[in-house]
Amino acid sequence: GKRLSGAPFCGMVTGRQPIKKEGILMRILSWCRANAVLSISLLAALITACIVPPDRDYAGYYDIKTLVCLFSVLAVVGALRDMQVFAALSQRMVRTFRTVRSVCTALVIVTMFGSMLLTNDTALLTFLPLSWFVLQATGQEKHAAMLFILQNCAANLCGMITPFGNPQNLYLFSFFNIPIGTFIAIMLPPFLLSTALILLCCLTFPKEALCVPEAVVTLEPRRAAAYGLLFCLAVAVVLRAVPYQTGLLIIVASLLILDRHALKTVDWGLLATFAAFFTFSGNMARIEPVRTLFRQLLAHGTMPVAALTSQVISNVPAAILLSQFTDDYPGLLVGVNIGGAGTLVASLASLITFREYTKHVKGQTGRFLALFSAVSFGFLAVLLAAMTFLTQ
Repeated sequence: GKRLSGAPFCGMVTGRQPIKKEGILMRILSWCRANAVLSISLLAALITACIVPPDRDYAGYYDIKTLVCLFSVLAVVGALRDMQVFAALSQRMVRTFRTVRSVCTALVIVTMFGSMLLTNDTALLTFLPLSWFVLQATGQEKHAAMLFILQNCAANLCGMITPFGNPQNLYLFSFFNIPIGTFIAIMLPPFLLSTALILLCCLTFPKEALCVPEAVVTLEPRRAAAYGLLFCLAVAVVLRAVPYQTGLLIIVASLLILDRHALKTVDWGLLATFAAFFTFSGNMARIEPVRTLFRQLLAHGTMPVAALTSQVISNVPAAILLSQFTDDYPGLLVGVNIGGAGTLVASLASLITFREYTKHVKGQTGRFLALFSAVSFGFLAVLLAAMTFLTQ
């Protein structure tokens, strides 16, 4: 009798096992879709680790200074965002304008300057929600696609002028030990051209009058000042004015006291992506057929190869990979930065823009992608042609 009564129970457990496994599998697949670039980077690192087994040389793959600098900037910016500093500054700027064109242009410019200081992805995470708030409150949601796309271009292309504006800049600036004056001189021509193109596209917005809503944002002056000093310290670390070990210690200790939440909101996925691609690129550089292939490709011009490689694997991993095969850092810098335009995966930040748009606007994904491709590939074509002409 006990055996019979136990049989249905065992059958129930056995029957539920596949459901649990399917649930876990679905969660894993869902995580991979939400973290596509990180998933690909981990897979790439794992595959190359099978070809080049881990050894002592692995320790030399990782640019610790780059990871520390990126962490420092992301942590302090997270604290500033928690205080709504950027929202307050943006709202004050936007309230001074009264037409669709001027408001949209102001939002693009805010994103442009934000990317120079905060990194491109952080600028988009900060200012895209503000743009949607303004458009929705004024009944101008129809302009969301174009505004988001131009903000995306501003974040990806205008952040190129500073070493900490784009993650790939921070890596290359550190990897090649580029002097700040040299860095700015290299990036100034594509930056000026990108800025001119973006502002020219802003003229497509109508001069329709509107009332911009106001939102009350209160700030704590002392805390804001403290975070401002920490941000200056993070910038000093990036510019090699302060040892990165000292900067890391002060920033972490300060945020543990002032805002532990900022440390939790650091984009650890981006840091893990960097670490995984360090592994991938380090291993690829030790595979002789791969070394030969990339040397042959780069012999035809570092800049176009870097820009086109970015279209497939994104500009951050392209910078890490190609830096193993060339010393032409000016061409590599320009290539991976203008290569942020083009496909949706050319820059990690573009995926943020796509996610933010589809979250607010339903049923227009195809229209958005078509407009995004037209604008972004147009920027890429113009920038590639212009920079090729200037470097001849």
